Amino acid sequence: MQSIFRDRVLADKVAFLTGGGSGIGRRIAERFAGHGSKVVLVGRKKERLEDAAAGIRAAGGIAEIEPLDVREYEAVEAALQRTHERFGAIDILLCGAAGNFPAPVTGMSANGFKAVIDIDLLGTFNTCRAAYAFLRKPGAAILSISANHAQIPFAYQSHVCAAKAGVELLTKTLAIEWGPEGIRANCITPGPTDGTEGMSRLAPTEEARRACARAVPLRRLGTKDELADLALFLCSEAAGYITGAVYTCDGGTSLSRGDFSAAVR
Repeated sequence: MQSIFRDRVLADKVAFLTGGGSGIGRRIAERFAGHGSKVVLVGRKKERLEDAAAGIRAAGGIAEIEPLDVREYEAVEAALQRTHERFGAIDILLCGAAGNFPAPVTGMSANGFKAVIDIDLLGTFNTCRAAYAFLRKPGAAILSISANHAQIPFAYQSHVCAAKAGVELLTKTLAIEWGPEGIRANCITPGPTDGTEGMSRLAPTEEARRACARAVPLRRLGTKDELADLALFLCSEAAGYITGAVYTCDGGTSLSRGDFSAAVR
């Protein structure tokens, strides 16, 4: 979990991370904390959050948890208020809460489709909208986790395609509306990433994992560390003139329009 960055580039910053208890979000939280940021981990499963926070504290970082569902605006707003009271203005907002399950359109219920839209898209809106009053102005950085699904149609992933497309355009809209106040908003688009819950669902067998890797021009799955370093850059002063951008970190998957639907059939 070593970072390519040597300096504590987020010293004394405050970061509020939805989806921070597991997967990519947890690795980003660990990276931010390792570079001096106070992190608040947000998610539905308290046990995961506690485990992630304990690991950060054991490494010398500062971490608090806020168990909640990002679909509930009032709960998000209250957690942000507590974070502001505890640490002051929020410098970094990571919108990483997400849901996913493979299913064809004809095999998906309206509630199933709505659940992913609500977690990914509505959850991102709720987090950003509720955070506005508590963000540092100027200087705050918003980072949302998107996916190749926003640009490339994937079989069995209609709900994610719709949700992530919305997340990317919402992010760009925030960059326009909140830019004059010095708030930046960007997206990261991961490709198939090893060691994540989403990857385990989409490619549950070793054969499926190899099939996914073969569809990537670099012929391997990405790592959470690679995404964490990209997130660190985009939320640091080094990216101070970058806003409204979508950074793809997928080994070239989007260039080849790789479709992993065969791996989940």
